[in-house]
Amino acid sequence: MPILSSIIEKDIAIDLGTDTTILYVAGSGIRLREPTVVAMDRQTGRVLKVGEDARRMLGRTPANIVSVHPISAGVISDYDMTCEMLREFIRRVTSFSLFRSRVLVCVPGSITGVEERAIVNAVIEAGGRKVYLVPSAVATAVGAGLDVNRPDGHMIIDIGGGTTEAAVVSLNGVVESESIKTAGAAFDEAIVKYVRRKHNLLTPEDIAEDKAEEARKKAEKDAKAEKDGEGDGQVAREGKDGTATPRRAEDGASFESRRTEALNALRRQDYAAADALLK
Repeated sequence: MPILSSIIEKDIAIDLGTDTTILYVAGSGIRLREPTVVAMDRQTGRVLKVGEDARRMLGRTPANIVSVHPISAGVISDYDMTCEMLREFIRRVTSFSLFRSRVLVCVPGSITGVEERAIVNAVIEAGGRKVYLVPSAVATAVGAGLDVNRPDGHMIIDIGGGTTEAAVVSLNGVVESESIKTAGAAFDEAIVKYVRRKHNLLTPEDIAEDKAEEARKKAEKDAKAEKDGEGDGQVAREGKDGTATPRRAEDGASFESRRTEALNALRRQDYAAADALLK
């Protein structure tokens, strides 16, 4: 019966973020997590790529191909591009169904009626049958396992790509909320502007993100190695020749110092120095 139901129709939840869009399919879990980016030909208006493929084109395309973010500060800034992106994302997760899907979309608490209507129309045009909007604070609380049915107040602080929202949730609704249009995207833009002004370098955001993610993973790996070696006071560090060299666990302060120096090197875009420090 569940298989037949999934063929007839699919229920989809969409977190339409400024930086990342996530699609959840009932009974299947999270099926898609892609950057909210669309690459288009400026001369013809034709959409070339969406999601991760489009993000990889940022800063690496000729003048006639541009990568745009159709969602700004949690709301639609380019209606046509949003429709094209959602149509492709929904097509990827539904594959085949007899009827259009019911879609639930998370929206900021500060959204206006006009912006709500734009989201509903875009999702319907992209292939949705019926659209439900839920405040992102309520969705965050439910996802965190909080019981929002009780008359207890829960404060939710959500720092996204385009907006930062603080809200108090109780009895299945938002009691009070405040949202500002300053978040991760503004932080990235400030870093890119600083590097351009200080070092006269144009840094694509995806390169900075990749380097930061690489540094984070290496730092976590080293921290885990430190923790695993606490029992005997020894941590094995692998050398360039593949041999393991014991290292005292008391070197925690030294590790923190190296990690700080590596982060400073990344800010200077001295990737070779950062890589050497994290090895």
